[in-house]
Amino acid sequence: MPQMFIFGLGYSARFLASALAAEGWTIAATGSAGTVAFDDTDAVRHALRASTHVLSSVPPAAGGDPVLDLYGNALAGRWLGYLSSTGVYGDAGGAWVDEASPVRPTARPARAEADAAWLALGARVFRLPGIYGPGRSAIDRVRGGTAHRIAIEDQVFSRIHVEDIVGGIVGSLATGAPPGAYNLADDLPSSQNAVIEEACRLLGTVPPPLQSMDEAGLGPMARSFYADNRRVANGRAKRMLGWRLRYPTYRDGLAAIMARARPAGAEAPSVP
Repeated sequence: MPQMFIFGLGYSARFLASALAAEGWTIAATGSAGTVAFDDTDAVRHALRASTHVLSSVPPAAGGDPVLDLYGNALAGRWLGYLSSTGVYGDAGGAWVDEASPVRPTARPARAEADAAWLALGARVFRLPGIYGPGRSAIDRVRGGTAHRIAIEDQVFSRIHVEDIVGGIVGSLATGAPPGAYNLADDLPSSQNAVIEEACRLLGTVPPPLQSMDEAGLGPMARSFYADNRRVANGRAKRMLGWRLRYPTYRDGLAAIMARARPAGAEAPSVP
């Protein structure tokens, strides 16, 4: 059976690892829940030699991509995947972007540089918008009293349920999709306010008041979320990966989270 090595066993990668393990894959990974320490170069290189597939979810640092800097020369001859961000497209003024759109990030240019570096290596680069799922959704923020509605007109975002990220990556493995960029986003870009309002409707609670970013006390990272305005097209992933969304809209995804009644703060699956 194939063996997957994952750099950075974070939220999304843990869902992927659990799904692959259930299909008989052997999984090794770095990260707090992983099996190998990232800076244990001998152990990582030994695990890489035994792996047929490698996926990185490690974000870039200011000086470059940590995975490529330390292990880039040990990745040849393997299926490569990289979890990137639709933030590489920057602000589109609410227009649609696809994989042919220019890469011009509004912030964090290191992400675009890492995206390009993985593409140059022949990776499947999965560009992800806002990620949500069990334990990490608008429902959890409303329950925890940390949800905000920000008074910004015509601001639109795309998002993706974590299980649909898994579906896209598994689809790329099953179909033998060629290297390149793939947007994994749902079918209904919308404002963050609409998502919060839907979560409140499902919970039977009153939405939080509209506020400015200053009134909401948003820090630099949260503010950067509102710097871009775009709709992310997903047609290429559907065509090339045989990808079918389990949760085509945030309404579907939030309803499923409510139905599962997972408590706020619940973690992603553990890896067998």
